[in-house]
Amino acid sequence: MWALVINPTSGGGKGATIGIYVAGFLSSRQIAHEIVSGNSSIALVNNLSKFLQKYPDCAGVIAVGGDGLTHNILALTTPAQIPLAVVPAGTGNDFVRTLGWSLLDLDPYLESIISMPALPIDLGLVNGQWFAAVLSTGFDSIVNEKANTLAWPKGAMKYNVAIAIELPRFKPRHYEITLDNQQITTQAMLIAIANGRSYGGGMLVCPDADLHDGYFDVMLLHPVSKVEFLKVFPRVFKGEHVTHPAVEIIRSKNVQITADAIAYADGERIGPLPMSAECIPNAMHTWIP
Repeated sequence: MWALVINPTSGGGKGATIGIYVAGFLSSRQIAHEIVSGNSSIALVNNLSKFLQKYPDCAGVIAVGGDGLTHNILALTTPAQIPLAVVPAGTGNDFVRTLGWSLLDLDPYLESIISMPALPIDLGLVNGQWFAAVLSTGFDSIVNEKANTLAWPKGAMKYNVAIAIELPRFKPRHYEITLDNQQITTQAMLIAIANGRSYGGGMLVCPDADLHDGYFDVMLLHPVSKVEFLKVFPRVFKGEHVTHPAVEIIRSKNVQITADAIAYADGERIGPLPMSAECIPNAMHTWIP
């Protein structure tokens, strides 16, 4: 028995449409499954918890949604070592991007899920919460905070509006950072602790991050002018920002950060710092092309 977890509101309603498609795909191949959904993320996770209590030896969980749904489900599937597949139906879909699956042609992915074994990948663990893609603090977290307060516009445009609101008044923060082999005291505009390569819908913040190496790639953006920031920012979509002199990337298994700041992981609010993160090798099983 499989759990087909559907977030119907993901991607402005894409979750419901794609969820129906995946259910049809499984039914056409006579794959036993039960649909798990909910009218809120809390209800959905509670319903999945009930399913896993009923079927502790289930074949796996197929989640139709975005990175936020992935983040919430990891809390259940990772301790139980239940394989998790994420079918992209969110706004960013960065976990699926990092795995290397197409965001458009779902059939090869779905065929692999039902016919191939799941393989191990690393996860991050921050303040007791699992995360799959990127943990961050600084300007992007401030933008997330603002975007979450905006009723309009919807979707990705909400973040563009939040950037326009927050950038003029943004100031770099003071950070105390402890890594495996060094301590750093610095001013920074943004810090990203990357298990996966991208966040924010394809921003390759750490283009060389590897899900199998047991390390985070830690990206520090040291202070630049706001004009320079606007010049550098578009380069992140190709990972070309890493050559800028204000960008520093360090590999580390452990990261502790203290600052007057907020952290987000997989687009979900972690909360105020301090935070302590560890890269856990082979923490989950999923399907890789």
